[in-house]
Order: sequence, then C-alpha cells, then structure tokens
Amino acid sequence: MTYGPCGGVNPDGSCEAHPDPCVFLQRDLPVRWTDASTIPVPAPTAAATEVADILARRALVMTGFPARPMVADDVSRVAEVLAPHADAALSGDAATSRTQFPPSYRGHLMTAAGMRAWIGVNARDRNRVALEGELAALRDAGVAGVHCVTGDHTETGDRPDAAPVFDLEATTLLPRARAHGLLPSFAESPAAPPHQIRGLRVAEKQRAGGRLCLMQYCGGVDEVAAFIERCRGVGATAPVLPGVPVIVDDDGAALLASFHAALLPPGYAERLRTARDMRSEGIRLAIEYGSALLEVPGVAGVVVAGGARRGDEIAYARALATIARELGGGA
Repeated sequence: MTYGPCGGVNPDGSCEAHPDPCVFLQRDLPVRWTDASTIPVPAPTAAATEVADILARRALVMTGFPARPMVADDVSRVAEVLAPHADAALSGDAATSRTQFPPSYRGHLMTAAGMRAWIGVNARDRNRVALEGELAALRDAGVAGVHCVTGDHTETGDRPDAAPVFDLEATTLLPRARAHGLLPSFAESPAAPPHQIRGLRVAEKQRAGGRLCLMQYCGGVDEVAAFIERCRGVGATAPVLPGVPVIVDDDGAALLASFHAALLPPGYAERLRTARDMRSEGIRLAIEYGSALLEVPGVAGVVVAGGARRGDEIAYARALATIARELGGGA
C-alpha cells in the first residue's frame, strides 16, 4: 500500500490484520497524490447523470442492498422494494461472504431490475488488469457509481485461504474509474487513527479523482459536523455522505460491532438494547439520526445501511425502504 493508512488502524495504532504497529504512523502524512496527468473523461452513464441531478437539488439518499450473495433472483426482489424509495443502492464487500458475483454482473442485475446501482470494487482479490476490465464492464452495465476501496485483508473475512493481491488500492482505483466515465466514491474513517489526517486524506482522494466521500460511522451529529469542517478546512470539497446505521435485531448489532473504527451515535446501542420492539426502534432511530444528519452543513446525503440476518433480507430491505422514504429518497 502506498496511500495509507487505511481505515483498519486499531486504537492502539496496530494493524487490523497483524499485531504490528501500522507502518504509516511513522511517516509524514498524508501521502500526497502527485500524478498531474489528465485523462479524457467520457460522458457519464445515464444513471450517474441522474444521481448528479439529484445532488444538485437535494440530499441523496443511498441504501445498502441486502440480497443474498450469488442468488440472482434476490436482486430483483430487493430492487422491487428499494427502487421506489432509494435514490441508489450500494452493493459492496462483506466479511461473511467474500465470494460474490463479480461487481459488473451485480451492477447489470441491479440496473436491469430498475435500481440505480452503486457498486463496490476492491483491490484485494484482483490485479490491475482484471480491475480495469471490471471497470469497463461496469460502465457497459450502466451503473450509477463505483465505490473504490482497497479492501479488508483476507485474514479478516471468511476466506483466509485466499492470497491477497493489492496490486492497486482505493486511491489508485479512483482515476481509473474516472477514466471510464464512472462516478467514483471513496471511504474515510474519521474515528480511525491518526484522526488528525483523515480530512487531509479526503482531499488527496478527491485530487486522485474521487467525487463523493462515504463516511464510516464516527459517533453523533457533532462528530460528523466537526469532520466535515476539517475536510473543508484543508480544501476538500467532495460531497460527504455519512452512514446511518440500521439495526433491527441482535445479529445486525453484532455485525456493526465488528466494523472497524465504527462508532455508533451516543445512546444508540442502549436504546436498542432496552427496546421492547428492536425492529421498530431501529427504524425509528435511523430516521431520527438521518434527519439530524441532513441538517448538518456540508452533508450532501446519507447512506442508510447495516446488516440483514440470514433469511431476513426482504424484511430488512423493507426497513431500509421505509427509512429512505422518510428521509426524502425517491422523490
């Protein structure tokens, strides 16, 4: 990795994959993007143009996409629930299911089902040749956007037997996505050490070609506002979409607890633990928190997501749709 540190730095400065200290913490940070080359950018896809139009007039409401891995019929069922209320849906990686349909095929299925697809592409599993082909296929599939991430190490998921590749990383994926006329987003984890350079990393990823920043959970509304202020203070102007955690059962709570450097808003977990109806309270909390986020200056939208218990995917999609509708999505 060249443009670290990633979001997997533990509070004590160690790496998420090994007990050793993160090597980037001893360097002069952030690592600067110095590639000054310009590449012609093709016209965006129709779906990307629609997303840009939404962002120009109101907040963008994106959701997760809780379809079972490698079950094609699930895609149309979930899209039927989400498409009327979510402006786009993010389909990315999962520690519990590293083996999935290729991103471009997922994008094709989602687009064919009437869903604006925002597809996660990671650099963990394939080299740059394969990834550049994938980006070309995503363009051909007509996806709305591409979420470029380095990817969690294979040792952190359900396929520790797989060899990690990391020929590219998030920052070097971004200009390649732009070169294919795709609308690329990137992640940032404000709660991961070193906190003071996370806003600078947003600026560098924007310089590399990133167009939207999807934030990891970092606490309450005040923490989100403070991070956006830090980003703006160092020249980052990319629209920021904080995450809205949706927890409707104990399995979902356990999943979010496993997310690296993810901090729930104050009181969130306690209200869920003591609720008589965890599902209803989880939906209510997400609407409440999402509404508060949309009042924060600089917040351009939200990403409403979490994790569905196996067998509960459609019901979870309905919960996401309810929250998205209440936050103004699909209008």
